Amino acid sequence: MESAPKDPVERATEPGAAGGADLQALREQIIAILQTVFDPEIPVNIYELGMVYDIAVDAGGHAVVTMTLTSPMCPVAGSLPGEVETKIASIEGLASARVNLVWEPPWTPERMTEAAKLQLGMM
Repeated sequence: MESAPKDPVERATEPGAAGGADLQALREQIIAILQTVFDPEIPVNIYELGMVYDIAVDAGGHAVVTMTLTSPMCPVAGSLPGEVETKIASIEGLASARVNLVWEPPWTPERMTEAAKLQLGMM
């Protein structure tokens, strides 16, 4: 498996897909939702923590968010992905929403945005 880039991959459309502007707007709404979800042990949202590896919305309005957790032993491993999926599914205009939880590559603090590092006093 290829190593994921530090920043989330931001795919809003497939090549040649119609409605790219609408799909980009859906993607932006997904990001806004992700910024309201927090790891209970770290006072930073999961998007800024770098726990989101990929956001894909296809031409049919089907969204898939690929994410990880800070650790497989995370106390919310059983509930956080479901919370994310439920929140994303509430976005008007999406036909479906799914969260794909992965462990490779593992999350590390280097995945955090500069804003997150600053907020946590790591800069």
